[in-house]
Amino acid sequence: MPRDPEHWRPWLKKTLQHVRAKHRMTKDVCHDSIKQLWSLIEDNPDVRLLFTLMLEQVPIIPPYNENPAGGPEFRDWKELLCAFDHQLTQGPLFLYTTEGEKGLIGFPFNAFLDWPMGTPAGISLFLRADVNACIRNMLNEYGSFLQSAKSTHVLNDGAEGWFNGQALSAMSEVADPPPHTKPFSETFTCDPSAPSYGFRSWDDFFVRRFRDSERPVYAPQDDNVIVNACESGPLALCRGVNLSDDFWLKGQPYSLSDMLGASNASPFAGGTVYQAFLSALSYHRWHAPLSGRVAKVEHIPGTYYAENYWEGFANPDGPDPAAPNNSQRYICQVASRALLMIEADNPAVGLMGILFVGMAEVSSCEVLVKPGDYVKKGQDIGMFHFGGSTHVLIFRPGVRLDFVGAAANPDPEGDGGNLPVRGELATVVTN
Repeated sequence: MPRDPEHWRPWLKKTLQHVRAKHRMTKDVCHDSIKQLWSLIEDNPDVRLLFTLMLEQVPIIPPYNENPAGGPEFRDWKELLCAFDHQLTQGPLFLYTTEGEKGLIGFPFNAFLDWPMGTPAGISLFLRADVNACIRNMLNEYGSFLQSAKSTHVLNDGAEGWFNGQALSAMSEVADPPPHTKPFSETFTCDPSAPSYGFRSWDDFFVRRFRDSERPVYAPQDDNVIVNACESGPLALCRGVNLSDDFWLKGQPYSLSDMLGASNASPFAGGTVYQAFLSALSYHRWHAPLSGRVAKVEHIPGTYYAENYWEGFANPDGPDPAAPNNSQRYICQVASRALLMIEADNPAVGLMGILFVGMAEVSSCEVLVKPGDYVKKGQDIGMFHFGGSTHVLIFRPGVRLDFVGAAANPDPEGDGGNLPVRGELATVVTN
C-alpha cells in the first residue's frame, strides 16, 4: 500500500461502484468463508457492534473519507463483506497515478480496512479469536484463487499488469538498485516469451526464484558468519531483550514470551533481536542464516489485521496509512507466524530462533523443513505467500554479534533499502 491514500482511493471507489451495481448484498451469493463471517456478525451482537462502530468511527473528512453522500466509505458491514467477496476472485493490481508515481495495491483487503482497523473499535475487533478464525478461512480461500491459473489475469503488460514497463522496472530496482539494475528477466527465473512469463499463477510469480547466478552464499564454510535470511530492509536491532514486556506501548518493545510462546522463550531472555521488512516487491523465499540442525518448527496462530493502538487514530498526529508497516514490532507478538529454531553448528551461537511473521494478506508461512533436518547456510527453508512481510532473528544472551552495514543501524520504518538474501549480515565475535 502506498503512503498517500490518493494513490489507492480511485481503485477503492471503482471497486465499491462495481460491488454496489453487481452484488445482491446478501450472504447467500457469497463464498463460503464470507458466509461464515457474515453469520458470526449476524449472530453475535458484540461482533456486530464492533464492525458497525469500526466503520462509523472513521472521520468523514479527507484524507480518511471522501464519501460525497456523507457517512462511512462503506455504508455498512454487509457492503464491506461484499467487497471482500468480490476481491476473492481478483488478483492484486499494480497501479500508478497519472503522474507516474507508484500506487501499488499489493494488499487489497488491507486497502478496504486501512482506516477502519485504526479506530478504537477496529483495534478491539481484530484481536478477537472468533473474528480471526473467519478471516483465516477467507484468506485461505483467497490463497487458493491466487494459486490457480485464473489468477494470471493480472500477469500481463497492460496498464495494471505486473509485466508492464513500470512494474518490471520497480521490481528490478528493488532487487538491484540503480545504477546497476539488471532487467527482471536476467534476475529471476522466468520466460518472457511465454504467456505470463511462464508463471502458472499469481502465487507462482510471487514466490519466484532468483537465477542461479544471483545471491551466492557469503562465506559458506565460515560458521562465524551469519547471512541474511530474507531479502529485506533492516528495521530494528535490540540487545538485552526482556522475557516479558508491555509490547502494546507506543515504543513497541519486544516481549519474548509473547513472541515465541512461554515454553520457547526462556533460552533467549536478555538476548538479541534483529528484525527486517520484506516489501511486496521483494523476493519472498527464506534461507537458513547458518548451518545446523532444525530443533523445532511451530505455527503460532494469531491476528491478521491488528495494528498497534498508537499507530491508529489514537496518534495525536493522525494515523498513517502505512500503520501496519509501522506496527511491525507489535505484530511480532500477536500476528499469525511461524517459528523455526536451529541448533547451530557453531557452539558460540548454539540455539537460535527465526520468527516469520504474517502481515495482513501475507499470512501463509510455508516451512520447507522439519525437526531433525540438517540445514546448510543459505539453504531454501520456506517462503511467504501473497505479499510483503517481516521476520526476526533471535539469539541467546552471551552470543556476541557484530552486525554489518545497514543492519547495524536499521531504519525504524524499514525504508532503507534491502540487504541481499544470503549476503553477509553479522559476524560472531569469539575472542
